[in-house]
Amino acid sequence: MKPSILKLAAELEQQGQGGALCTIIESRGSTPRHTGSKMLVYADGNFAGTVGGGELENRVLREALQAIADGRPRKLSYNMTDPAKGDPGVCGGQVEVWVEPILPPEKIVVIGAGHVGRAVAHLAKWLGFSVAASDDRPEFCTPEAIPDADEYYPCPMSELPKQMVITPRTYLILTTRGVTVDIEGLPALLETPAGFIGVIGSRRRWSVTEKTLVEKGIPAALLKKIRSPVGIELHAETPEEIAVSILAEIMMIRTRATGKPMRG
Repeated sequence: MKPSILKLAAELEQQGQGGALCTIIESRGSTPRHTGSKMLVYADGNFAGTVGGGELENRVLREALQAIADGRPRKLSYNMTDPAKGDPGVCGGQVEVWVEPILPPEKIVVIGAGHVGRAVAHLAKWLGFSVAASDDRPEFCTPEAIPDADEYYPCPMSELPKQMVITPRTYLILTTRGVTVDIEGLPALLETPAGFIGVIGSRRRWSVTEKTLVEKGIPAALLKKIRSPVGIELHAETPEEIAVSILAEIMMIRTRATGKPMRG
């Protein structure tokens, strides 16, 4: 017996993967499927179940993929009367579909487990993020060194995408010890769907890193995905202050805020 759509959706959530559950919430007149029919759409475009097939299902599928990308649920309404007017069918009824994204947990990955990395992990955990720590020096990537992390990846940065699942809800924060480490590891990170890649350091440090990566053949347009120097301008100096600056930028982006003072 095939597993139910709800069971598949629960498994998807447990695995930390993205998807969208599409449910017919109202069906009037003649329609391909009845109220309560469900379709589970995976992030790669595959799906299980059906909301009616044909052009109707094709449109719902497109909307579901967009919901996975932007994280927003949506209610879709379709007439099934006249394709010449843009309707997805000729059955004669009307159908409403609720599309609910199943989002993987938001995760902050601290790459470089020094003083700043430890402070970023601590604040991120306090803010409710899932936290992972990574460093190519195994002695720095332990529960003793970074007690607030949930996961540990003691490996070179270039190997990290092979070790963990990186989704559009993953925030990669590079608090590494130098330009050389960033140059060696960033190309692999740029190939992932990470929603945020931030690199700590001065403008000069990033300028050197960017120039070298371009010389190595990384497209300049791809490097625009990287935010460096990462953080909001707070004149931060201590590791804790720098962590506040970095997390403030992440919060600004995830909530689509402006970062301007509220009294303004």
